Amino acid sequence: MKPSLGAVAAAVIGSQTMTTNHLLADDTADTINGLKQHIEQLDQKVRILERNRELEKETADTKPKDAPKISIGEKGFSFGSADGNFAINLKGVLQFDSRTFFRDGGSKGNDGFLLRRARPIISGTVFHDFDFLFVPDFGGTSGTVIQDAYLNYRYKRELQFQFGKFKSPLGLELLQSDPDTSFNERALPTDLVPNRDLGAELHGDLFDGCVSYAAGIFNGLGDARNSSNADFEDDKEFAGRLFFQPLMKSNLSALKGFGFGVGGSYGDSSTVNELPATTGGATPGYTTDGQQQFFSYRNTVVASGKHWRVSPQGSYYYGPFGLLGEYVISAQRVQTNSLNTAALKNAAWQITGSWVLTGEDASYKGVVPAHPFDPSAGHWGAVQVVARYARLDIDRDAFPLFADPTASARSASAWSVGLNWYLNRNVLVKTSFSRTTFSGGGGAGTTAPAIITRQPENVLFTRVQLAF
Repeated sequence: MKPSLGAVAAAVIGSQTMTTNHLLADDTADTINGLKQHIEQLDQKVRILERNRELEKETADTKPKDAPKISIGEKGFSFGSADGNFAINLKGVLQFDSRTFFRDGGSKGNDGFLLRRARPIISGTVFHDFDFLFVPDFGGTSGTVIQDAYLNYRYKRELQFQFGKFKSPLGLELLQSDPDTSFNERALPTDLVPNRDLGAELHGDLFDGCVSYAAGIFNGLGDARNSSNADFEDDKEFAGRLFFQPLMKSNLSALKGFGFGVGGSYGDSSTVNELPATTGGATPGYTTDGQQQFFSYRNTVVASGKHWRVSPQGSYYYGPFGLLGEYVISAQRVQTNSLNTAALKNAAWQITGSWVLTGEDASYKGVVPAHPFDPSAGHWGAVQVVARYARLDIDRDAFPLFADPTASARSASAWSVGLNWYLNRNVLVKTSFSRTTFSGGGGAGTTAPAIITRQPENVLFTRVQLAF
């Protein structure tokens, strides 16, 4: 019996359906397998990416710990190792001054401009505890000189050892950094203390800075002298200083800025180099604010014997108000070539006051403007007024054997007023006027000190300063 046409058609259709189903099943399996393989590949790639990110993070976390530190800003330029054991700092001071003398009667004072200081400052640290400082000076009138060159071992803040050339620990205003002084030139008491000398010093800060001390042995210098980097005799000089700020940690803000102390030195001397500096004159003597010599020893005089100094000193800063005062005695035994001797005690003192008109805090380290100079924003920096009175008295026993009373003054008194404009932390503009009067001297002569003491010294100072 032959199958019907319908049955044949149904069989064909059924066979095709089964074939199609098998094909679809095979395709689905292949697709699923392909998807699984693709997912596995994507998962592998994700794992690789995640591991790479972990490695990158580990590298990023490790790199800053090993990378050198570089800083460029208002405090200068510094480069250091990541662990802080090695560092070098580059700073500088540039002071461009003018001096204008009024009614000088043909005296030696010259009106003009002066590159007062031009100092690159190189400091740093090696092996964590050893600090160094090197400061050449290309300004002034003495040619290139080395101002500071020393190594300091910092065992801890309270105990440090310093070796080389640096400031003797005596005068309060002398120890103030050159860019931070209230006036262009330091006051008359600085005439009676040594400047930078060669030596070794023990120093430190105790009780979180409430007490500072310094004690050292030095080659020994005459008043206001700088060391020439060599010694001229076997005798040495001892110098030291104690300074107290007992209330700096107090809760009373009005008392935190009070400080007082005393500096001193003692030594033997036997050469003319132990007499005062010859600034402004041909023989050793003392100078005015305008750096003109108003007193000088005769050219037959040398130092001969004990030389001691003592300097009580103090300062007070509260808000915009600042006050600094010091007194200095310099007692020096001298001798003429005819063997006349004397122990001369010269004395000087000063008081300096200041007020920041724009309200910023005054300090021993200058003024930081709250709003640096920027006319477009209406900011003009900080403005400070300053005033000072100072006096230096020569021992009367200096006349007439050791100094000419017709040429050298027995005393000098100077008052000064000024205005300091701090444009920012690095740029400062100063202007001040100083008048110095003399007792004694003023006799015949065409050189200092006679020509200087013949009339009061009236001098206008200006300064444009860059310090960083």
